[in-house]
Amino acid sequence: MRAAIQNSVGGPDVLVIANRPDPTPKASEVLVRVKAAGINPVDGAVRAGYYPLLGEPPFILGWDISGTVEALGAGVSGFRVGDEVFGMPRFPKQAAAYAELTAVPADEIVLKPKRAGHLEAGALPLAGLTAWQGLVRHGGLKSGQRVLIHAAAGGVGHLAVQIAKAHGAYVVATASPAKLDFVRNLGADEVIDYTKGDFTDQVRDIDLVLEPLGGEHAERSLKVLKRGGVLVSLLNVSDATRGRASAQGIRVERMSVVPDREGLLELAKLIDAKKLAVHVAKSFPLDQAGAAHAFLATKPVGKVVLSV
Repeated sequence: MRAAIQNSVGGPDVLVIANRPDPTPKASEVLVRVKAAGINPVDGAVRAGYYPLLGEPPFILGWDISGTVEALGAGVSGFRVGDEVFGMPRFPKQAAAYAELTAVPADEIVLKPKRAGHLEAGALPLAGLTAWQGLVRHGGLKSGQRVLIHAAAGGVGHLAVQIAKAHGAYVVATASPAKLDFVRNLGADEVIDYTKGDFTDQVRDIDLVLEPLGGEHAERSLKVLKRGGVLVSLLNVSDATRGRASAQGIRVERMSVVPDREGLLELAKLIDAKKLAVHVAKSFPLDQAGAAHAFLATKPVGKVVLSV
């Protein structure tokens, strides 16, 4: 099979195409012929050596997959050869999604939504599960709550806006000037241009904040939360911020996304019910994985995907 591998850490140009032996599914695994592989910021951090999840190179990046079942390992039920599937297998261990074939745990993939093509389904899992787990699992999202979503035009953010709306929330979202209309069209009830003043002067009485930026930005988010509210952060939160939150009666949740079959099924239901759509900013062929990483670094609206 062909795969985009890296033999050293560094910039996007370390991603090169090479031939590798076809994987063989073990017991309880499924061999998937990859049609699309989503690219996420964590991919770039691992590639550059900032976040050494996979140890020393060589390795194959990628966790988001959409494709077709090529073969079944021993003991696998519920799938047939030819089924269209998607998921985020093995995270944070190597899933080797940037390849024509990958063998993955059968319980970490599900059938692809009927209303999504492979590009959209391949873009969905990591960002979608981050948004769903952050809002629903960690945040305890309920209908009627006021939710603040930062960086709402990004991969996680644009999905989080839609998931929150689908659960009956009132959504306040922050974005840069060029992305405000995009976020409004997602269904956000209020959209704040974060370049024009401090968001803490423009919003109050929030029940739940989804915070992807961390640091001082997370601390400022405490100012807009009600007593009893929840701050869900995708990055580490300082002890000082946790202390202030506790004094204000605010719960802080630091989350890391995990493989989640139930979450994938919920995302697929939302897609098929026309309550969730994945915006793919651009797709690249597998042999342009480096160019795809460089494009993602420009912070486009939505998601970037490899078409395998």
